[in-house]
Amino acid sequence: MNRFVIALLSGVAGLALVSGAQAADLIIDEPAAGVVEVAGGNWDGLYVGAFVGGLGGTFTEENDNDEFDISGWLAGVNLGANFTVADGIVLGVVGDIAWTNAESDDEVFSADWTGSLRGRLGFDGGAFLPYLTAGLAVAGGEIDGVSETHVGWTVGAGVEFAVADNISVDLLYRYSDYGAVDYGFVNDFSLTSHAVTVGLNFKF
Repeated sequence: MNRFVIALLSGVAGLALVSGAQAADLIIDEPAAGVVEVAGGNWDGLYVGAFVGGLGGTFTEENDNDEFDISGWLAGVNLGANFTVADGIVLGVVGDIAWTNAESDDEVFSADWTGSLRGRLGFDGGAFLPYLTAGLAVAGGEIDGVSETHVGWTVGAGVEFAVADNISVDLLYRYSDYGAVDYGFVNDFSLTSHAVTVGLNFKF
């Protein structure tokens, strides 16, 4: 993974610790001495958000296995919904679209945008919601001026921290395999990526 993605991940981890402590102070009242209290976070409902992060990816020439690395930043928006289906279990669905400037050093290979439609499985920890996510992924790639759309899959893990009644910070890592596309050259090219993002969600 690229150095800037690793640095971003380290910063995200620090933010997670601070956000978690603040969220706990905001949402969970201090229980009486000797009483164990487990508070739900009320994560149910629709939400909309925005996020920024870093993306490191690789174009691979299918037959020759030549690899061409790209890296850059991304920024996007998302829309989703959560549903509590059992004690402590939260299911959800989320869609997102993002712009990215990730490209190779010689600017021949680049990704212009990414998107996904994913399911989420989370554990209600009160002021925080750790979750796993997976689903459909798409991306717009460009090689030497030729643009094509890749379609594949994505998996990842994240955690949301409630910082107010209807506002949460969302930290997420995702790996995506966007599949291979014919760009009109001798061989097809596949595209994969790692992305780390931090976002802000607003619940309706």
